[in-house]
Amino acid sequence: MSIRTLLVTGGAGFIGSAVVRQAVKAGFTVLNYDKLTYAASLESLRDVEDHPLYQFVHGDICDAELVRRTIADLQPDAIIHLAAESHVDRSIDGPGEFVHTNIQGTFVMLNEARRYWAELSGEARARFRFVQVSTDEVFGSLHDDGLFTENSPYSPNSPYSASKAAGDHLARAWHATYGVPVIVTNCSNNYGPYQFPEKLIPLAIQRALAGEEIPVYGDGLNVRDWLYVEDHAAGLLLAATRGTPGSTYLFGGRAERTNLQLLHTLCAALDEFRPEGAPHERLKFVTDRPGHDRRYAIDPSSAEHGLDWKAGHDFDSGMRDTVRWYLANRDWAERIHRARYRGERLGTVGMR
Repeated sequence: MSIRTLLVTGGAGFIGSAVVRQAVKAGFTVLNYDKLTYAASLESLRDVEDHPLYQFVHGDICDAELVRRTIADLQPDAIIHLAAESHVDRSIDGPGEFVHTNIQGTFVMLNEARRYWAELSGEARARFRFVQVSTDEVFGSLHDDGLFTENSPYSPNSPYSASKAAGDHLARAWHATYGVPVIVTNCSNNYGPYQFPEKLIPLAIQRALAGEEIPVYGDGLNVRDWLYVEDHAAGLLLAATRGTPGSTYLFGGRAERTNLQLLHTLCAALDEFRPEGAPHERLKFVTDRPGHDRRYAIDPSSAEHGLDWKAGHDFDSGMRDTVRWYLANRDWAERIHRARYRGERLGTVGMR
């Protein structure tokens, strides 16, 4: 009952493209279904775009008819649902798009997956999986100790995390009510190549290389657990191929860092690899984000034990690899900077 054909929604995004690249190289037939919104980049798939196992459909997950037709044509063994609006700051400025995509779009995907799965029989029915890819932000903010687990209660604090929490609840309801073989995954903050430069790490790299100040929200002591994107992608493929329906798996890097610690490590790597611009650590403390959660940290035991998964990169080596990639691919970020995002502050609605 081996899973070999995958439908990946949001496969031109940061995490989705890593999943697609790994899956194609591992011998899966992969269809990338992506709307190509501002943060998507087909450039991230150049390594596989001409591969016979890869195909692309330009589509919106809210378009039920196209989703239905795409699933029927592909006959996937599993759906890995990554398509989402994902930037907290943008959700503060414009929550409607997050509600539409992350809730309505997930409903459409689940409903069409149910329709497809209900018509399967035998081994095809037994092996089908729907992987709902979520975030640790749905759990809200931790105090100074403790870790998120698969049993942590949901307590989202931003429009983004609330919309993802709603999608997760729908996924679990479709499993409990209709029997759809759903798996939910939650991950910590991802980093690595091809991340859209509105996020902290690529934004900081771009600012530092331009000789500009790097903005730091609040006191810079908010804590995140960092996970290299390729490690997360490997875990999602394991969830699709080995996961037990109805289960939840958490992926984290066991790499808690304050934002200040992260920026210190990042800038030290820039100083080493590009000494002519050193020192790169020019920080500017700015007004904090509204509703900024203080700390996230994941216990990934559910994935380590349930899927035989382990993060392959520690934080320092992953950060060095990330900095090297952005230095070697400055033209990629510059094209985005010129066309789609110029580094402006987002998420200011609601500031006091």
